[in-house]
Amino acid sequence: MTEPCDSPKNVLPPFLNTFIFTIIGAECVTGVIANGFIVAINAAEWFQNNTVSTSGRILVFLSVSRIALQIFTMLEITFSSPSLSFYNEDVVYSTFKVSLMFLNYCSLWFAAWLSFFYFVKIANFSYSLFLRLKWKISGLMPWLLWLSVFISLGNSMLSRKDIYIVYCNDSFPITSSNSTKKKHFSKTNVVSLAFFYYLGIFIPLIMFILAATLLIISLKRHTLHMESNASGSRDPSMEAHMGAIRATSYFLFLYIFNAVALFFYMSATTDVNSFWNILCKIIMSAYPAGHSVLLIKDNPGLKRAWKQFQYRIHLYPKE
Repeated sequence: MTEPCDSPKNVLPPFLNTFIFTIIGAECVTGVIANGFIVAINAAEWFQNNTVSTSGRILVFLSVSRIALQIFTMLEITFSSPSLSFYNEDVVYSTFKVSLMFLNYCSLWFAAWLSFFYFVKIANFSYSLFLRLKWKISGLMPWLLWLSVFISLGNSMLSRKDIYIVYCNDSFPITSSNSTKKKHFSKTNVVSLAFFYYLGIFIPLIMFILAATLLIISLKRHTLHMESNASGSRDPSMEAHMGAIRATSYFLFLYIFNAVALFFYMSATTDVNSFWNILCKIIMSAYPAGHSVLLIKDNPGLKRAWKQFQYRIHLYPKE
């Protein structure tokens, strides 16, 4: 589908383009390092014990999807530079768009399953259905993870038909007179957009919010019970509960922020250099890095492994 376009191509000043590239690049590098570390630790456990915990399996799925996501993000902001014209080719642009959407969907689903798994394993509710779920969740999780991959793939492939091109006649000081340049937009189709939002973002978003909120309620209730029975100084386990509540609250905030940014990125009707598109990219790049760093900080096994890694790095120059 093509339409005429009267507005000139929105090209960012070089210094601003460099600044944005530096921010997103730093976020992506941080995310790749943090997620690579998570994958390496869980892979080492897998090879040593010939098995891996359910939470470790989810973390591997989540971290691999985020590594791929942030590599693709770096490639996209590099190739979308005005000096590289091949990004404007239909196949190249749609490939990047679909790939980024697929990886973002996967990241949302895997993070939601991680939150759901922690809720089922940690929360303390006496409902019979919940108790049955506690017993079966480990066996169900591999199937749920792969189901999320296929749902994400289906959503991202179906969204390909909503990517179209607007042709603009812009004048350039070159040998030929008027050149036809292509600017990419996403066609805002209300029905399909609602469908993709519902399946790709809304379901994992609601699942994450419910699981995180119920986990916070359960931990808070247990903490209040411990405080009422405590005498004297605070119990270390109480501090651990408070830390878990804070960490879950941070995860919830980051997840919602990223989901909203992804939705606006999907429904954008402006070109790749618009303010809102760039802001969404910065948020979408910051979330995988920030969430993964918090996972390392708040997971005892990962935190211990990171300290050992830092210790070895400090010893290496002395050897």
